Amino acid sequence: MKINVIGGEMDRHEIDEYIKYAAEKYTGRQIGQMDIIIDGEFVDLKVYFKDMDFQRVYRSTDYLVNTMEKLNDAKRSEFSEKERHSV
Repeated sequence: MKINVIGGEMDRHEIDEYIKYAAEKYTGRQIGQMDIIIDGEFVDLKVYFKDMDFQRVYRSTDYLVNTMEKLNDAKRSEFSEKERHSV
């Protein structure tokens, strides 16, 4: 992870606390870069996230599932007969 401190200096312990704060605030997302902008007594954080793999979600008659194994035979059949539209 790349950390940029802008507008002043900051010790390593304080930087680590801001990293910990951002990681807790944005659980489930990977932080690729963070700008810590010092403005007098205030600090602004600008967080940049890494691209993550897209997980496919299937919609079948108002059911959202991430894998076809969760559907029963009738729903699988319905999904396979559905007309697919190009994106």
